[in-house]
Amino acid sequence: MADILHKGSDTPALESVRLLARPASFRTLRRWMLAMASILLVLLFLPWQQNVQGLGEVTALRPDERPQQAVATVGGRVVEWYVEEGAVVAAGDPIVALAEVKESYLDPRALDRTGQQLRQKRLAVASKADKAEALARQRAALDSAWVFAVQKADNRIAQLTATLAAAQLEDSLATLQLERAQTLFAEGLRSRTELEVARQRAQRASALATEQGAALGTARAERSGVDADYREKIAKVEGDRSATLAEVAEGESDVAKLAMGLDNLAERQGLLVVRAPRDGIVVRALRGSTGEIVKDGEAVATVQPSTPTLAVALQVSARDVPLMRVGDKVRIEFEGWPAVQFSGWPSVAVGTFGGEVAVIDQFALPNGTYRVLVSADTTEEPWPSELRLGSGARGWALLREVRVWFEIWRLVNGFPPALPKDAKP
Repeated sequence: MADILHKGSDTPALESVRLLARPASFRTLRRWMLAMASILLVLLFLPWQQNVQGLGEVTALRPDERPQQAVATVGGRVVEWYVEEGAVVAAGDPIVALAEVKESYLDPRALDRTGQQLRQKRLAVASKADKAEALARQRAALDSAWVFAVQKADNRIAQLTATLAAAQLEDSLATLQLERAQTLFAEGLRSRTELEVARQRAQRASALATEQGAALGTARAERSGVDADYREKIAKVEGDRSATLAEVAEGESDVAKLAMGLDNLAERQGLLVVRAPRDGIVVRALRGSTGEIVKDGEAVATVQPSTPTLAVALQVSARDVPLMRVGDKVRIEFEGWPAVQFSGWPSVAVGTFGGEVAVIDQFALPNGTYRVLVSADTTEEPWPSELRLGSGARGWALLREVRVWFEIWRLVNGFPPALPKDAKP
């Protein structure tokens, strides 16, 4: 009985000890938590590659290899398409033909008529130029005639002057002989007949001297008239020549205008055919079927180069773009291309491709980000040949290598990534 009582008294104590003991499941949980804490602690001290991320799209590195639009320089109505979407074209190949819709250009013979007007105007200008040359020759002839007329008048004046001198001398002698005859007649030494003869001779000499003097005066007046007459003739010829030269200049101006109009018409007719701006593929027709009206400067089709040099245009925030430099390494993930990317451990990424920063814009886009062009890294695997312009992409520009705990601390505090140690400002 005593043993039974003793055993009954020990049972509650043993149950308490058993309850205080830790179960096996708790010990397993503790081991797992310690293991995870150890792993987390180790992870905190692992290296982490800081990076700058950005979204973008595939584009062409060279501006002349990006899609270009075939633009209608002059407006018109679509009458014929020479190509279809997907057609391969060379620079200058016709894409679409237009017809005129403006009233001033609707005449189908406008080019021929303008050319005829130009030819007729040139003939008229040539005739005026010939007239100006004839007037110039007439002026030269008048100058020669003026010199000859002056010499002739001067010679006549000299001749009349000499004749007048001789007549005056004869008049003086006849007058002297008349006076002597009168004296002798008074003395009875001469007859009346001789006196009358002397008187007549004196009268003839006086009349001749008077006549020669009048002729000399007339010759001198004519000499003065020669200058006035030829000056008037020369002035008239010069006036006609100046007017003709003015008509020639005006005609040449009209010829230039008509020639420019003719060239413009010919050029406009050539521009009615919209041509490919470069070699490539017609990827999209921007206008509809025939009969549709196209305005001046409106695009009708888009031509894309066949094999452009691809690049990725990333949009990077204004906070991160100062950390990037031309030549920085970038990891690229393309949309539609399977990839697994660990931004902090680029070495274990799968399906991404290497790139290098080629261009960093100096001004922001309208959304406040900056465009960064990334070209293919020639030292790594080439980019997929299936890529198309405009497809999406994501990029990680690799920066300084830090510890995981530092990166977590940076993100919690909102600090930007750190510059690489060898980065130059």
